Amino acid sequence: MADEGMYEVLEYETTLELKNKVGNKAVFSKRQKVKYLQNNIIAYQDQAWGDGDILLDYSCSPGIEADRYRPDQKTYILISLREEKQKGDMDEFHIEWGVKDGFLRSDEQWGATISHRTHFLKSQVIFPKSRPPIQAWAVEQLTNKKHLLDQTTTQLPDGRWLVQWETKRPRLHENYVIKWEW
Repeated sequence: MADEGMYEVLEYETTLELKNKVGNKAVFSKRQKVKYLQNNIIAYQDQAWGDGDILLDYSCSPGIEADRYRPDQKTYILISLREEKQKGDMDEFHIEWGVKDGFLRSDEQWGATISHRTHFLKSQVIFPKSRPPIQAWAVEQLTNKKHLLDQTTTQLPDGRWLVQWETKRPRLHENYVIKWEW
């Protein structure tokens, strides 16, 4: 019988907001709705990677950051749930952090790795009004699939630009990346 892990992700939404046209200020947020598959779960694992200074002003809800370690290029964050979860319980995690000097090149990328069974993934990048994307793609790195995102680029009412991509039943261990030129 295959190990299903401690939880499954019902909905996974990520948003990277580039705060200025230089790309030296950004905020990353994610929302993950999870369903626990085992009893007695007391912690949740988050992960992060990227250029520049990442994980600035890290915040999460529910739970609190209990530990952080970086064995390789990824940083893992252990979130203490502050209570015991049982099989079938659900939580909706809201996680946010700042990024400094992370998006300084004209070609950039940001993505999500699927490390648990996931039912739905939505990734979006918000660009400043003064520097819209020239072109953007969604890339599935392991399968080497590339999707042009021209049809999903829209201007928001406040003048900023939004690029988004979503998929149902993303592949386990796949890296889903939005790449762009700006």
